[in-house]
Amino acid sequence: MNKDLTIASFISENSRPLSSLFYFTLIMTIFCAASPEVFFATKFHQAVLTVYPIIIFLVIPLVFVVTMGEIDLSFASNFAFASWIFALLIKTFSVDPFIALLLGIAAGAFIGILMGCLVVYGRISSLVASLGALFLIRGFLFVVSDSKSITVIEIRKHWIYDLLVGKLYGFPMQFLWAALFVIVAYFLYHRHVFGAHIHHIGDNPESAAQMGINVDRTRIFCFMFCGIGAAFAGIFSTLVNFTWWPTQGFGYLLLALASVFVGGTPTWGGVGTIFGAVFGSGVIAYMETGIVAMGWSGLWRQFFNGLIIILALLGHRFHGNRIR
Repeated sequence: MNKDLTIASFISENSRPLSSLFYFTLIMTIFCAASPEVFFATKFHQAVLTVYPIIIFLVIPLVFVVTMGEIDLSFASNFAFASWIFALLIKTFSVDPFIALLLGIAAGAFIGILMGCLVVYGRISSLVASLGALFLIRGFLFVVSDSKSITVIEIRKHWIYDLLVGKLYGFPMQFLWAALFVIVAYFLYHRHVFGAHIHHIGDNPESAAQMGINVDRTRIFCFMFCGIGAAFAGIFSTLVNFTWWPTQGFGYLLLALASVFVGGTPTWGGVGTIFGAVFGSGVIAYMETGIVAMGWSGLWRQFFNGLIIILALLGHRFHGNRIR
């Protein structure tokens, strides 16, 4: 049997994310002990399935960027920018929702390309550049929207709503779209030459360039992918809530970062895993939904997010194996 298909190989390749089972076990133990009736309620797990896909759309592209040795914090505002384009076109200009969807995704990709060009050609640290873009885009949205929300309740009658966030035998459609997104990303990251280029760049960009890899173009593509993921997340969020608001997406900043690190992708580049990102997103989705369901203060959300990021990074530092 092919070694790649053996259980031992699977565990070896994903030992870092699998070690994050500790976090999931810890969180579930706390929830069960504090409020077992909440944890075993069907509506609780249905709520997780609603939040989970949105986190997936944000986290998977971040794995590409972090593996490359970069970071993009602007996704939290790009989330709101792309969904603002989507909602504005429908509400103000009566554009067909399908066309608005395509333009919203294009807007997210455009912001991602701008971020990539800023980092590559501006020679600015991705941390500093994306932090600046995070507040620049958010401030722009507050100004142009006059801090007012946009409702798109009329979209419920359009076929695009049922296709994207409707129910299929009681199962949320957005979960199926997120699964398709993961499958495509897994192929690109683990089975395609593009993923190999990302790993080489994360390991040593100078060596990657000498090997003939177009480092600048690959970096820009990764930032663009991050923008596309943010656009999907923002638009799906708007569809689920029938509303766009200026602060939309900001709360996902720590959630997405925590999911990346809990899932086994460390900060130093050249290492990562899509499987781990999916698992890490599930841990964070359960934590976020559980805290809200039990009526705990929002301060506990920040506490657990910060704690789990620190623990995950410490775990990566003391973990000797690398992931390919």
